[in-house]
Parts: sequence; C-alpha cells; structure tokens
Amino acid sequence: MTILDLYRKGSLAISALTLVLLAGCSSSDTDMAQSLTDTSSTAPVEQGPSPQALAEQRRREQMLTMTVYYFDFDKSELKQEAFESLRYHAQQLKENSAMTVRLEGHADERGTPEYNLALGERRAIAVQRFLQVQGVASSQLEVISYGEERPVPAAPAKPTGVRTVVLN
Repeated sequence: MTILDLYRKGSLAISALTLVLLAGCSSSDTDMAQSLTDTSSTAPVEQGPSPQALAEQRRREQMLTMTVYYFDFDKSELKQEAFESLRYHAQQLKENSAMTVRLEGHADERGTPEYNLALGERRAIAVQRFLQVQGVASSQLEVISYGEERPVPAAPAKPTGVRTVVLN
C-alpha cells in the first residue's frame, strides 16, 4: 500500500465521517424545527391574568385608596357604603401582619370639645371593631380621637360639618 492509497482511504474516511456528522446535524435541525412548529405539545402555555382577575385587582386598588369614612351627625355607626372598602383593608392587613393602621376619629365643631373627642373615639372604635371581626389583629390597629381639634377637609359631595374616621 502506497502513501497515495492511504491518503485516498483517509479522504474517504474523512468524507464518510463528514457525511455522518452532517446527517446527524440535519436530523437534529429537522427535529428542532419540527418541535418548534409542533402545536400539539402538552406543555402549558402561560397566559396573563384573566379579565375577571384584572377587574378584581383594579377594584381592590380602588377600594384601598378609600381611607376616609363618613358618619351621620352625632352617630358612630358605620355606613353600609364603607363595608366593601374596609373589607379590602382588612384583607390587606391580614396578608401583611407587620402593617399597622391608625384609626383617627374626627368630629365637626358642633358640641363641646369633650363630647367631640368622645364621639371621634366611638367612631374610630366602630371601624376598629369592624376590622377585627374581619380577622385583623388588634395589635395592628391604633385608635386615636382628634374630635374637632384636627378637622378633615370636607369632600366636595359631603356637608361642611365633617364627621369621619381616617385610616392612616
């Protein structure tokens, strides 16, 4: 066997090896391309939140922005309109046990300062009780009454005599 014969056999072997490698590559490329276009795969497709979940998230955010609750004149009973927002606040407090809230009771200028301090406290306690019934720990709630001493600005749709509890 001459060097020329060995060279021919080597070239043939290298050519055969190259064909095997190319065949291996081409089949994996084909498999890869097929797997990329195969829609019958059983892998779950990640989707964004459902429209209902998005609507609920928007509602929650809207309710959590409500932090002032109005009371009728000379009353300390929560109004029905406060319940939904306070439920969202309760849920947020339960989810974040390190979070605390100050419940500030306010009254308008009618009545004596002592009476208004007591009324503001009763109003703040009404909110505190509601939150506790919803499962909020009492250690997360602080009650304070400012009576008429620190009035809250009246909302445009509310009477000038502001009677509120503020969540801070």
